[in-house]
Amino acid sequence: MNGSHFPPSIQEKSKFCQLPDLFANLLSRMSSFGNLSLFLPKISLMFLSIILLLLGLLLLIKGADWLVNGASAIARHFKVSDLAIGLTIVAFGTSAPEMVVNCFAALEQRFDLVFGNIIGSNNFNLFLILGITGLMYPLKVQSSTVWKEIPLSLFAAIIILVLANNWIPFGSNGITRFDAVFLLIVFAGFLYYVFSQLKRDETTQSTDDKLLKLNMSVLFVVLGLSGLIIGGKLVVQSASDLAQQLGVSEKIIGLTIVAAGTSLPELVTSVVAAFKKNNDIAVGNIIGSNIFNLLFILPVSALIRPLEYNTSFNIDFYLLMVGTVLLFVAMFTGKHKRLDRWEAGILILLFLIYTITLLR
Repeated sequence: MNGSHFPPSIQEKSKFCQLPDLFANLLSRMSSFGNLSLFLPKISLMFLSIILLLLGLLLLIKGADWLVNGASAIARHFKVSDLAIGLTIVAFGTSAPEMVVNCFAALEQRFDLVFGNIIGSNNFNLFLILGITGLMYPLKVQSSTVWKEIPLSLFAAIIILVLANNWIPFGSNGITRFDAVFLLIVFAGFLYYVFSQLKRDETTQSTDDKLLKLNMSVLFVVLGLSGLIIGGKLVVQSASDLAQQLGVSEKIIGLTIVAAGTSLPELVTSVVAAFKKNNDIAVGNIIGSNIFNLLFILPVSALIRPLEYNTSFNIDFYLLMVGTVLLFVAMFTGKHKRLDRWEAGILILLFLIYTITLLR
């Protein structure tokens, strides 16, 4: 069929004539890096956001690992016991990703990301990580954990829920700096309890011949802190960009992707502890991390900037409290003071149902 039967319209000719100018204008505008994102396909932007998010999470995890290794080596140089290191430096190191992400999110007033990361991480720890480790091996739990640490984690969740919703005669909606100071006082009481327990235990010091030299230990600390800062900034920015590109809220991204990513140190620690049959670390790591998140990381975020609270997080808080109660009850069903496999399976099932409901 001859193409002459289908002559281009006047409008098409006009567009064709304008192509060189349009192309030149496009090249000129793309030379500015700040405007580059306007011309990339959405799928490329989303892929870039995912890559940056994964890179940020990797830097967070490795940064925390380097920080723990360096700080532990420095502590051993000064004859600090392994138990004290485990209860302080290692506990802080596994929660460092959540803290760095929350500090940046608070500075940028991304409050849904702040609460989503904390609540999501705690639910991830309690239901999925504890569930996975409990499926691997039934976990025997110490009396102090059953009667003190688990109730304290429930108390912390209830207090924050009450403060955030302003269910008291005075105050304001959200977590204020005054609330933050109160929570930090409670956390100080928890630390006092931990160190009082420490004094009752025999302190042992490491005799590892492969101990890092002091200058290398300092280098590891510096590299770790750098990784945490850069990784935290990347996670906050890329998570926000990804939420916009996917058309979902920062709350969902915080409760899922960011929370799961920042909880990876706890996952690795608990799984390794379960393989080594070290139940105290497997369970204590999870409960301790949840207390640390609620009573230290969240109030520190509020000190940086008072946190506005989205009441849609209430349902996620309720789930956290229900899960904590279920864990406490599990200590008295089946074998005494032990999380059995079927109980761990229930935790995982509840988390899967919650996640599916959240993403629908």
